[in-house]
Amino acid sequence: MPETSSRPIRILVVDDHPILREGVAAILEDRTDMQLVGEARDGVEAIVQYRDLQPDVTLMDLQMPGMGGVEAIRAIRAEHPSACIVVLTTYDGDVQAVRALKAGAMGYLLKSSLRTEMLDAIHNVSQGRRYLHRNIADEIALHILDDGLSEREVTVLQLVAVGKANKQIAWELGISEETVKGYLKAIFTKLNVSDRTHAVTVAARRGIIEL
Repeated sequence: MPETSSRPIRILVVDDHPILREGVAAILEDRTDMQLVGEARDGVEAIVQYRDLQPDVTLMDLQMPGMGGVEAIRAIRAEHPSACIVVLTTYDGDVQAVRALKAGAMGYLLKSSLRTEMLDAIHNVSQGRRYLHRNIADEIALHILDDGLSEREVTVLQLVAVGKANKQIAWELGISEETVKGYLKAIFTKLNVSDRTHAVTVAARRGIIEL
């Protein structure tokens, strides 16, 4: 929804942490060009609040109990195609960011830059422009030509992350140990790592798996 000069930009904040919501409220408290009109604690509440309030901009966390941010973004955009949503998260992984942008987010902001960039992000997306934190934009650019992990490779790596040995992974997925080793070799190549621990670390940082 385009920003207009006749009224403040109406904002909905979605985050399961009250302190974060209070922080956003404090930043907006004395502004005349922006107004916090609602808060939600998870994705389900976000969908209901969006429907009721029709905010100009929604600030959306990604990791929340129940329905997470990406699912909520996808649901809101399906019902309201013009919704302007900015992800507000602690995660700077490029895969996580691309996932959110593909779901329909127009901006991606780190919580660490809340006080320095949030207002600019709100103004930009309210006027129909995308806004990406510089670190996120750099990460996306850095990996844009990389071969992504397949769904099965992600599953294997997620099992590695919880401490499963090759034999356990093979049994759980109904495949041979040699096949598991083949998947791991492909994973190491795609992530440019040389061992399981490094693979898990890199994949978690980029948002490929969750720990």
